[in-house]
Amino acid sequence: EANPLDLTDDKLRLLREHGVNRISLGVQSFSNAHLRTLERDHTAEDLLALIPRVRQHFENLSIDLIFGVPGQTMEDWQHSLEQAIALGATHISTYGLTFEQGTAFETRRRRGLIKSAAEELERDMYAFAMDRLVQAGFEQYEISNFARPGFECRHNLAYWHGDEYFAYGPGAARYLCGRRETNIRSVLGWLARLQRGMSPVADIDELPAEGRARELLFVGLRKTAGIEFADFKRRTGYDVEQLAGPAIARNRSRGWLEIVDASVRLTREGRFVADRVVADFL
Repeated sequence: EANPLDLTDDKLRLLREHGVNRISLGVQSFSNAHLRTLERDHTAEDLLALIPRVRQHFENLSIDLIFGVPGQTMEDWQHSLEQAIALGATHISTYGLTFEQGTAFETRRRRGLIKSAAEELERDMYAFAMDRLVQAGFEQYEISNFARPGFECRHNLAYWHGDEYFAYGPGAARYLCGRRETNIRSVLGWLARLQRGMSPVADIDELPAEGRARELLFVGLRKTAGIEFADFKRRTGYDVEQLAGPAIARNRSRGWLEIVDASVRLTREGRFVADRVVADFL
């Protein structure tokens, strides 16, 4: 993952030569006004100059976009999506803007300096993204993620499947044998621990078997394919109905979940309220 202004030609070549095969850019928007609102350092012009250079080195290019930015219109959102498609992205992630408590962004909203987008407009923006990207040849494989066939993010899929993964470096997080470990975030502190022969792990979170099964349930529901009952039982030892029968029934009655081919998954309507559905399984 990279911020656009960090990618020089030399760095792109170095990454490619050392085995990196995918670049994910935090573009956010192709509108200078909205980039300023989001307090990003790059401009639309920077992006239009950079992305063709990235594509010279990497076929596999992911672009992150944000909708629901204060002042953003449907036309603005459509423009950003069309730019990402035209510039050859093989993967596009679309995220609704959230105002996290305690952040400077939320403070600006509370003071009336910026105003959150209307809920109906955000819904329409998300609906447009789902329709337009599928029309352009992308597949929606998760609530926020769209990929051309064969370009799905393998790391994200591992997370949503509950697979194990490893990571190196300061702040890196890994998941092995039902245990989640996170390294110390300080670069100097991480180096010092390694030089003294000490573990760089700062935090450990070990869930019991049922907790791991429930976690797999709610992350798995983010996938558009949903959760296949037999695979879930094989991975966890638990039946989906045993763990979450009432929650499934409630959300099916609301039209937010459906059971298809021995799997439970979000309906299109359910994707608009995915956070509410997932919260019902916690």
